[in-house]
Amino acid sequence: MGMTIAEKIIAAAAGVDSVKPGDIHTVTLDRMMSNDGTTHLTVDMYRNKLKHPHIADTKKMVFIVDHNVPSDCPKTAASQKKMRDFAKENNIDFWEGKGVCHQVMMENYVCPGELIFGADSHTCSYGALGAFGTGVGCTDLLYGMVTGKSWVLVPETVKFNLVGKLPEGVYARDLILTIIGTIGANGCNYQVMEFTGEGAKTLSISERMVLCNMAVEAGAKTGIFEPDEKAIEYLEAHGRKPKALFTSDPDAVYAREYTFDLSKIRPVVAKPDFVDNLVPAEEVRGVKIDEAFLGSCNNGRIEDLRVGASIIKGKKVAEKVRFLVVPASQTVYLQALKDLSSGIKRRSDRHLHGSWRDRYEPELQCMLGKLPGRYRRE
Repeated sequence: MGMTIAEKIIAAAAGVDSVKPGDIHTVTLDRMMSNDGTTHLTVDMYRNKLKHPHIADTKKMVFIVDHNVPSDCPKTAASQKKMRDFAKENNIDFWEGKGVCHQVMMENYVCPGELIFGADSHTCSYGALGAFGTGVGCTDLLYGMVTGKSWVLVPETVKFNLVGKLPEGVYARDLILTIIGTIGANGCNYQVMEFTGEGAKTLSISERMVLCNMAVEAGAKTGIFEPDEKAIEYLEAHGRKPKALFTSDPDAVYAREYTFDLSKIRPVVAKPDFVDNLVPAEEVRGVKIDEAFLGSCNNGRIEDLRVGASIIKGKKVAEKVRFLVVPASQTVYLQALKDLSSGIKRRSDRHLHGSWRDRYEPELQCMLGKLPGRYRRE
């Protein structure tokens, strides 16, 4: 019996020839990421609960401060200092003020074929490069940090066959919201969402990140794409090579299969209070808003900012509306500044309340550009 991409990654991490859904295997982790949401708890357990504290392999550890930047209170500042000091003491790669954890990981670490645990539910984003990324709690992260291993219950895989191409003005978020609206917010509980087909190949790495990032919103263990030429080009551009290029076997077994024609996807909106409470965008036209947000690990890449800039070109931010723009990483931020200097956004600046750069750059610098940087092993 053949295996899916996810099953092959787990089998390789477990050191066995094959696995099947329902199996439980001890696996060797390729990498572990923790952010400032829970790292202080992991550090406390490491220092206070272990008889013989040690780290199995510091080269596999990455700490990233991103959730509260800058810290919003003395308590948060203290927890971040604990994280910062621990990273220095143990020679752990540490990033601060450089962007959202998953974007930083994608730009600097993730490779196809890896099994990665992250102390954040959207670690499933890494499937955009053909890696198996999944979120865990701080206790599981501590176990992985100390032993270099963990256990995995092999999940079933659900195939999403994508055909066609997204129309102009329709984006990856419309696609994944449409998928979740179809299968439900619990539609893939503890299952892998595998995105495949000719339509999948038309999506950029940024767009693939959107789909994998939101897999957890359908309850999934992870989301994943087959690593293709686009994934290899992305790796080469960031100075990395794949660990392994796994593809699903023709006779791999899937729990279910769905087909979505990308050409038929339309703009949609998820209304409060559930991600699968989906309606066509035109149904909410005219609803007044107080704040607009462009950013995060799901929609803060340069492609997203360029779309936002094209939409606001020649328009004004409405009175009483707060418009926040937060690039997903400093790399994205610097690219956005290059766009500004080349005039891509400058023409629309004149129509806003002050220039886009004057209005948002101080806030962006505070969040991404003017804080302590990072330190990592050379």
